[in-house]
Amino acid sequence: MKLALKAFYTHFFVLVLFVITALAYFSPVLQGKVIDQSDIRQYTGMAKEQNDFRKKTGEEPYWTNGAFGGMPTYQLGAYYPHDYVKKTDRLIRFLPRPADYLFLYFLGFYILLCCLKVDYKLAAIGALAFGFSTYLIIILGVGHNAKAHAIGYLPVLLGGIVLVFRKKYMWGFVLTALAMALEIGANHYQMTYYFMLLVLILGIAYLVDAFRKKKLKHYFTSIGILILAVILGIAANATSLMATKEYADWSTRGKSELTINYDGSPKENTNGLSKAYITQWSYGITESLNLFVPRLFGGGSQESMGEDSKTFTYVIDKDIPRSTALKYFEKLPMYWGDQPGTSGPAYIGAIIFFLFILGLLLVKGRAKWWLLGGTMMSLLLSWGKNFGVLTDFMIDYFPLYDKFRAVSSIQVILELCTPILAILALNVIFNDFVSKTKKLKALKVSFFTVLGLGIVLFLAKGMFDFSAPGDERLKMTGLEGLPEVLKEDRKAVYNSDLFRSLSYAFLAALVIWFFLKEKIKQNVVIVILGVLMVLDLVGVDLRYVNSDNFVAKRRMAQPFQKTSVHEEILKDKAIFRVFDQVKGFEGAGTSYFHQAISGYHAAKPAGMEDLFYYHIAQGNMKVLNMLNVKYVIQQDEEGKSYPAVNPEANGNGWFVNKLIEVHSADEEISALKDLEVKNEAVVNTSLFSGINRFNFRKDSLATVMLTDYEPNHLTYSSSNSNAGVLVFSEMYYKNGWNAYIDGQLKDHFKVNYVLRALKVPEGQHTIEFKFEPKVIETGSRITLASSIILGLVILGGIGFTLWRPKKREE
Repeated sequence: MKLALKAFYTHFFVLVLFVITALAYFSPVLQGKVIDQSDIRQYTGMAKEQNDFRKKTGEEPYWTNGAFGGMPTYQLGAYYPHDYVKKTDRLIRFLPRPADYLFLYFLGFYILLCCLKVDYKLAAIGALAFGFSTYLIIILGVGHNAKAHAIGYLPVLLGGIVLVFRKKYMWGFVLTALAMALEIGANHYQMTYYFMLLVLILGIAYLVDAFRKKKLKHYFTSIGILILAVILGIAANATSLMATKEYADWSTRGKSELTINYDGSPKENTNGLSKAYITQWSYGITESLNLFVPRLFGGGSQESMGEDSKTFTYVIDKDIPRSTALKYFEKLPMYWGDQPGTSGPAYIGAIIFFLFILGLLLVKGRAKWWLLGGTMMSLLLSWGKNFGVLTDFMIDYFPLYDKFRAVSSIQVILELCTPILAILALNVIFNDFVSKTKKLKALKVSFFTVLGLGIVLFLAKGMFDFSAPGDERLKMTGLEGLPEVLKEDRKAVYNSDLFRSLSYAFLAALVIWFFLKEKIKQNVVIVILGVLMVLDLVGVDLRYVNSDNFVAKRRMAQPFQKTSVHEEILKDKAIFRVFDQVKGFEGAGTSYFHQAISGYHAAKPAGMEDLFYYHIAQGNMKVLNMLNVKYVIQQDEEGKSYPAVNPEANGNGWFVNKLIEVHSADEEISALKDLEVKNEAVVNTSLFSGINRFNFRKDSLATVMLTDYEPNHLTYSSSNSNAGVLVFSEMYYKNGWNAYIDGQLKDHFKVNYVLRALKVPEGQHTIEFKFEPKVIETGSRITLASSIILGLVILGGIGFTLWRPKKREE
């Protein structure tokens, strides 16, 4: 009992340290400020209608018409019934955002190292090193919250897997199931998918080890336990997963029905994202060394250099006022790597890098091999198009790999593996399993390897020209010499950061050498190394995310400012759509105030994206008309925006005289080019056969009126002296939208590639469209049952621990 209490207090005070550290780094949250995250601004715009409806009614709409013409809210923060996983997650992340995510980084990695039987002191500094890894901080700065959320639970999930293989079956099962539930609940399946690639490598390493040690029975027992735990964790998120899968098939992540591009050329890939899109953000091979030297390739695309830069001096010398120079040149385009742009480097810390190499020499057994394998897998795949042989193989043959973009982000696996091996190296240094002679030799080899790498980088800088593709555009500022001066700044930070990293590696090596020579005690070494790691990483992190990133809470709650253009449009109380021609298809600013055909999302509705690039971007106004775009925001000759009224907008619904039959999606979207959208509609008979067997005719006096609007419930009144086909300016989504005529459920069908249509009998009728997704009902039942089982398993684990026989006291 005393040992249990001691362990409890030890872990409690470590967690207090993590809380204090997270709040210290993000100290503006203590003043009520929030971090200004670009992606969260966009999310707020996308979710505005959903959130307003929830606030007004207390209900969940599961659909919004605010963006992309209409889409489910499954990937916009929808609330699901019986989502006890989310409630548990909120208890864990109790700190203000984004300090909660930083705390989660610390907590997750600490749990993992404890599962690996690492001393709590080493586990604590390892957690700090992992949490302050520069990429993990940068994604908090830009608002990739779901990604950060998922990364935070990966170490916990890995810890559960390790426990099972250590024959801690009960708690391994509990931790794996709970962590899997929380991981899926974080809702960033790309990170989970990449982690499963690491688990595959781990499984192979453990299988080889089990075969050599003749412990295959334990291995397959562990695999069975883990499979059950993973299934239970997944099932606890059944609603979210099933809804996301349903939406993904309808989005740009699903299989495209089209086989041609808008210019008529054959489509490269119809089963997922194109290779060009997947690999757009591919890490440069040499650029990967910024894991060790942060600004080896300049750092970020908007690097803060201050008044000490040569660029600033150059600008001042051109008689530009200091205040103007600071405003326009404080954040310079320093990055000159292979990616289109970046917010900063994926720096893991010079000390962690050095200790990782030391771990390769000192750590023995299966752990080293799966950590090394995971690191190499992550590194090679992050190169994307720069290592096309492997990347193309994965896209073409590996299941689901083509569903995710920005392959550079797979480096999160490397950022997980390297600090683990680095801390395991220190663990070996502090125990007696390896002789002091071997430790000293490994220390020397590791340091001279790092030193040699530094020397090579210093000598190799003459091979680089330090120029970026966008440098020529800088001459448009009227400062012809600016690109050349910028190159000098890039060279300067290359040298300074190289020396900085070598200095930290040297200090770490020196401290360990003093310990091995019995000059200083173990606890002193741990404290010094912990301080050095934090100083190293935080010093780089603060370049990219600091107090300047925080703003008043009101500013993020209302991220888009209402302009005279918006005010003018909002005077019109009808239901219609708005297209901002100035901003184009990307961006949620319009969605914050109006129903828009644009938006911001990683998985856009495929049909609307196709319409935009095949027709709207080509100037086909008839497509805007059928989407009921009543206002188009344009700019005059002076660059001032104004709302242009589109008098040809079709309205909320209209009867047509003719249905034109086509037999494929290619023919359907091509037919829109010459379609008379107010009198004709095109239907794909490969999906809806027999539609034209219905006798219909449009009365010249036929009317349709939208009488009541909610995002998930639309009510119309119609009048037509003949049976007719009624087309609605709403997105067709078969999984959830139900049509009712005078309270009777009726089938509806898709026309004009994306819109809904309905056969309506003659006379006057009340027509309703209700969004009633069965996936929510079905998923909720599975979620509830799984959550109950998971809760009982956790309680059983606690009970087993508390009341197990005292003979296990040791």
